[in-house]
Amino acid sequence: MQHFPIFLDMRGQRVVLSGGGEAALAKLRLLVKTEAKLSVYAQDAHPDLVKLLDGHGDTLTPRALDRGDVLCAKLFYAANEDAAEDARVAEIARAEGALVNIVDNLQDSQFITPAIVDRDPVTVAIGTEGAAPVLARAIKRDLEERLPARLGLLARIGKAFRPMAERLPFGRARRDFWAEYYFNAGPRAEDPEQALEALLDQHLSAAPRQGRVDFVGAGPGDPELLTLKARNALDRADVVIHDRLVTPEILELARREAVLIDVGKTGFGPSASQDDINAQIVAQAAQGAHVVRLKGGDPSVFGRLDEEIDAVEAAGLDWQVVPGITAASAAVAGIGQSLTKRGRNSAVRLMTGHDAKGLAEQDWRALAQPGAVTAIYMGKRAARFVQGRLMMHGAAPETPVSVVENAARADQRVVETSLAHMAEDIGAAGLDGPAITFMGLAPRQAVHAAQTATDISEEIA
Repeated sequence: MQHFPIFLDMRGQRVVLSGGGEAALAKLRLLVKTEAKLSVYAQDAHPDLVKLLDGHGDTLTPRALDRGDVLCAKLFYAANEDAAEDARVAEIARAEGALVNIVDNLQDSQFITPAIVDRDPVTVAIGTEGAAPVLARAIKRDLEERLPARLGLLARIGKAFRPMAERLPFGRARRDFWAEYYFNAGPRAEDPEQALEALLDQHLSAAPRQGRVDFVGAGPGDPELLTLKARNALDRADVVIHDRLVTPEILELARREAVLIDVGKTGFGPSASQDDINAQIVAQAAQGAHVVRLKGGDPSVFGRLDEEIDAVEAAGLDWQVVPGITAASAAVAGIGQSLTKRGRNSAVRLMTGHDAKGLAEQDWRALAQPGAVTAIYMGKRAARFVQGRLMMHGAAPETPVSVVENAARADQRVVETSLAHMAEDIGAAGLDGPAITFMGLAPRQAVHAAQTATDISEEIA
C-alpha cells in the first residue's frame, strides 16, 4: 500500500486550488462539500467555477498563483492543465508547507483524492493508487446504487442518539441494536427518530442475550476458499479462538474489535491442553460473547470437534458447525487428481499420522492393498513409521506418494516420491509448513509421463 487512506478534519482549514478550467472545476465540486475555506487562483475561470464559489462563499483571485498565496494552507491542488505551470505552483506550495496534489500527475503528488460515495456523514472512499481509475468509477457506481440516499439521514440521527444508546451494555448488545436500526427499523420507518427511540426501549427491556459458539472451518488457508457462512461468522464474532494453522489472511477478516485468542497446537511439541481450550470456549460464551472457534481445514476432520461440542452443550450454550474445505480436498486439487476414480478405487481413507497417544496404529493390511488411496494428515514426523508398517503388510515399494505442503496457498510445494523412498525424501525436502501425504496418488503430470513412456516401450517392442 503506497497511499494510506485517512479522513482529514477540514473544519476551518485553508485549501488552495490553482486553475480555472474543467480539471479545477471537478476538484472544486468535491471540495465545496467540506467545511474548508477555499481559495482559488485562476486568470481565466470557468463560469461554472465562478458560480460554485459564489454560492459557497469562498474566494476567487483572478490571477496566477504567486509566492505567499499558499501560506497556512493544509492542502494544495495544481489543476492548471499545463505541466509547466503545475510544476511551478506545486514548488511554491511545497515550500510554503502544504500537501500537494497535481491533477493527472501521480508521481509528483504527495496525496491523491479518491473516488467518493457521499452519503454524508457516511463517506466511502475508493482508491486504486492511479492504477485503474475506470475500475474505481465502476465500484463507485455500484456502491451508489446499493447505498440508499436516505442512509445519510439515518446516520445523522444515529450520531445524535449515541449517548442514549450507551444505556445498553457495551459490545454485542449495542451492535445488535444499531444493526437492527440501520438495516431494518430505520429504512422502513416514516419517522426514523421515533423508530430509534422505540427500538431502544425494546432492547433495554429484552432479556440479556446468551452467548453462542460457532465451530468454523477456516479451510486450507486461502481466504478465497473460505465459505460465505464462515465469513459472516467472523464478521459477527466477539471472540475468535483459533488454531496455529489458521493463516493471518483469514484472521484479518475478523471484526477489528474482536478478541483473538491463539490456542494453537504443535505436533510432538508444547500445546494448549484440550481441557484448557474447552474451558476457554465455554468461559467466553458464558459471558454473552459470540465465540467463533476457528479451525484450519474442516472442524469435523481430526479437529477434536466432538470434545468441544460436548463441553459447550454441558454449559447449556447454543452452537453450530460451519464446515470448511479440508486439507485433503485442497491438496488433491494441487496435484490435479481426484480422491476417487472409477476402476482405481471406490473408497478413500483419511488417517492421521499421530494422535493424542503418539504414532497412530491403523488397519495396515487394508491400507497396503493395490489401488488403495489414503490421505495422511499430520504425517511428516510419522513418515518412517508409516513406511515400515505398510511395507511390512505387503504394500508395493513403488507405490506412488505425493506430499503437498501449504496446500492451496501461494507457497504450496509438492514432493513426489514412492513408498520405498518416502521417509528420506520427506526429510530431505525440509518441509516446515502443514503437509498432507497421499499414498497411491502421483501428480497428474507424472502419471501422464509414466503412461506415455509405457506406450512408447510397447510400440518399440
